[in-house]
Order: sequence, then structure tokens, then C-alpha cells
Amino acid sequence: MSKNQPAHPLAIVILAAGQGTRMKSAKPKVMHELAGLPMIKWLIRTAEELSPQKIIVVAGPGMPELRQAAKPHASVIQQTRDGTAGALRMALPELKNFKGDVLVLVGDAPLVTKKTLENLVALRRSKKAGMTVLGAEVCCADGLGRVIADKNGTLKKIIEHKDASEKEREIKLINTGAFCIDGAKLEKWLGKVQNKNAAKEYYLTDLPAIAAKDKALTKIYVTGNTDEVRGCNSRSDLAALEKTAQKNLREAVMNGGVTMIDPCSVTLHHDTVIGNDVLIEPNVFFGPGVEVASGAVIRAFSHIEGAKIGEGAIIGPFARLRPGADVGADARVGNFVEVKKSKIGRGSKINHLAYVGDTEMGADVNFSAGAITVNYDGFDKHKTIIGKGAMVGSNVNLVAPVSVGEGAFIAAGSTITDDVASDALAIERGEVETRAGWASENRAKKSGKRK
Repeated sequence: MSKNQPAHPLAIVILAAGQGTRMKSAKPKVMHELAGLPMIKWLIRTAEELSPQKIIVVAGPGMPELRQAAKPHASVIQQTRDGTAGALRMALPELKNFKGDVLVLVGDAPLVTKKTLENLVALRRSKKAGMTVLGAEVCCADGLGRVIADKNGTLKKIIEHKDASEKEREIKLINTGAFCIDGAKLEKWLGKVQNKNAAKEYYLTDLPAIAAKDKALTKIYVTGNTDEVRGCNSRSDLAALEKTAQKNLREAVMNGGVTMIDPCSVTLHHDTVIGNDVLIEPNVFFGPGVEVASGAVIRAFSHIEGAKIGEGAIIGPFARLRPGADVGADARVGNFVEVKKSKIGRGSKINHLAYVGDTEMGADVNFSAGAITVNYDGFDKHKTIIGKGAMVGSNVNLVAPVSVGEGAFIAAGSTITDDVASDALAIERGEVETRAGWASENRAKKSGKRK
């Protein structure tokens, strides 16, 4: 064995060739997302944490997006969907001369944890078993394969629900589809799997009986967390997995020092980064690419994606931060404010009813209610620059490209099309015409007509 080769080499095969017809979707089942990340990516990410020598993904025909998602790892195609053992056979060329542990996972059970997989592998090694099977105790096992074991935790057989007796159907220990197999024996045992069943398919669940004839035992590792082995066959299953993924993400964030008033109402993305001492109020949605620094407050009903939020900043309620929003420390983006592709300086305030797009805003700017940056001319986007300490009054239109100097004051109701110098006052309003008594005279006329 070379110096660089681990004492216990590991290879991981992910079976992901299923069409997922019950999903009623044009894309492969395992490409459906949880918290914005395809299921197959969740599983690959966990597999990578085990530092295997290789990861192999078994795809079905016509799944180029799945093979792309598997990169940089190897992928193979199961041209004929003839069962789980048939799928694993497709990976054998990639496992040629491999003598370590082969961990087989199913792509539609994406939330299995690193710890559980480590325990499944460690059990095979410690017991010198031919293979280990991952089982779980569930409340309702209808439709699921049962794992039947002896008192020593050695597997006697795996039986499908439809083939089980009434007594066997009372068993709550189910097969999750994950196996750890002796790589030195894998090809030999797979070669003995037959398709003498109603579906005419080759099943991995036949391997324990084949191994037993070779005097190799199969041990069972039972996880106490049934959520991590939940599979996905329908949109309802996908929603249940999303609920679990969100629960895991929120717990990780809160363990990192974040306060959530109503955690179940907060939606996170798989890549959301939140610092400590952040307060998140109910009904907040985080899309992709959000970073929130320590001490920030995210008020209720805010929608945030592709944005950075500085220390001590306050966002919302009812705020929308679109991609490219960069809100500085101690800044405020209040209710019914939308910010897109803009840098907001430290301590600046956009407290309500405003739109800021394609803007570079300095520190301590006051951007008042109803004010907007007019960044689009129907063809191109243009930039607005607002200097430090400027005051932008209510209902102001800043027509880009335009620059407002430091300390400048833009009077309410103005439409600004030219640059404003520092410390200047800019006013753009039509003359006010006042007609004394007009209102009462008009009311009298209207009243007379109605009579």
C-alpha cells in the first residue's frame, strides 16, 4: 500500500437513475431542489465530507444536467433501468481493482448525515462483515421493505412489503437503501443476483442472502433519526424533505448565535451566512447569496437575495433586497423599500416607500419617502451617485446618470436630471397658481347641477 493510500479506502456510489414519474416533471428527480440546492448535490456534499477515494453517480439515459451536477466526480449511465443491483453493476468499471469499502447510497434520500454514514462503514469494519445495511425504525412502514434481524443484530433477510406475511408487516424496522459492501467481493456477489421476481429486476436486497452463502454476515446499523433517511417519490415527499432541510439549517444558524422569534416561518437558502447576535423576525425569506453581519436586525416579511447586510443594519419590515444590494453598517432599509445592485453607505437611511437601483450611496444619507432612482431609460441601466450626508427629499426622482454631491439637499417633489454640486440646494418644481375662492365656487356649481 502506498504512503498516500488510506488504510481503509472508501468509494461511494450514488444511485440516481430513477425517472421519478410520480414527480410529474421533465427533469430528473434528484435534480429537484431543497433550500435551493439539487438533492444530488446535498448527497455529494455529504459524501465528500467522508474523504472517499472516488464518488460515482449512476444516472439514467438523457440526463445531461445530472451528469453535469456530478462533476468533478465520475458518472455512468444505466441505459436499462433494471433495478438497483443493475444500477450498481454500471459502476463496476469505475471500481476495477478496488478492494476497500463501497458505500452505496440512493440519490432520492439526500439528507442522510455524515455521522450515520461513518457509523455504517465503521460497523462493517469492526465486525468484519460482508456488508452492513442502514435501517430505521418508523411508525408507519406501509409499502416499505422490512429488515428482519436476529438477536445479535445480524440480518436474516430483507423482504418487500408486498411479499411480507401479516406478522412480518408488523415489523417497523425498514430498509433505507444504503449499504456498505466489501469491495473485494462486490463484483462476485452482484454477478449472482437474479431477476426472478414480478418486476424482472435485479435488486440489491438480494445481496445479503448471496453473501451468506459465501459465509459473509450482514450487520444492521439503525439510525435513530428517521428524518435523515426519508426518501422522495412525489412532490409531497419533496415538501416534507424541504421542511426537514429548513429545520436543520435554522438549527445550525441558531446554534451559531442567531435569534429567531418564530423559526418555522423563516426560509433559508443552503448558502445563507448569518453572523452572531442577529435578530430575525417572523416571515423572512432568504434567497441565494445572502450574507448578514453580526448585530443586524431583519424585521418581519422581508425578502432578501444576493445581498450583503452590514453590522447593526436594520432591514424591514416589508423590505426587498435584490441581487447586488450591499447595505452598510448601521444603515436602515425600511418598510416597502426595494434596493437593487446598490451600495448603501454606513448609517444611511431609506426608511420607507422608496426604490434604489444601480446606485452608489455614501454614508449618512437620508433618502426620503417616495424618492426613487430612475435607473432605466427603456434601453440601458444607468448609475446614480449620492454623496455623503446628502438629503434627498420626499417624492424626488433622480434620473440617472446623475450625481448628487456631499451634503447637498434635494427639495421634495423635484425631478433631477443634472448633477448637483456638494452643499447645494436643488429644486425643480412648476410654479404654483392659486385662485382664491375657486373651491367654494366649484362646489356651489356642482351642487346646483345636481338639483
